[in-house]
Amino acid sequence: MAAAVLTAGAVLTATALPASAGDHGRPDRTRVEISDVQYNSPGRDDYSNRSLNREWVEITNTSRQRINLDGWTLQDEDGRTYTFDRFHLNGRSTVRIHTGVGRDARTDLYQDRRRYMWDNHSDTATLHNHRGRFVDEVSWGDHH
Repeated sequence: MAAAVLTAGAVLTATALPASAGDHGRPDRTRVEISDVQYNSPGRDDYSNRSLNREWVEITNTSRQRINLDGWTLQDEDGRTYTFDRFHLNGRSTVRIHTGVGRDARTDLYQDRRRYMWDNHSDTATLHNHRGRFVDEVSWGDHH
């Protein structure tokens, strides 16, 4: 009888282990994410700097720790890339990356482009870390 109880206990433990192991095997919740995209600049697409800067992507740090984004990239489907340069994103904060020309600040960065980056009808914004590893992406249009 004792052997049967031990065997039953071993079976229950073996059954419980995969569920527990599965919980630990999940990737950590992403600490940096693409939180919003304004891909279709409001108003007329007239290539003015004002219109270009109304096209943007927001990146949010969901953790409490400050994260160094130096060397991270934000890329569209066609390979156009913005590379973060010496920028730290504070914990629980968001930075907006505008397409046009402007003066970088803590909450707003500028790609200094003279043409739109994001396709109004269909595109994908992809964020990679400084090692080129995928962090997050957002798609719209045909890809959504």
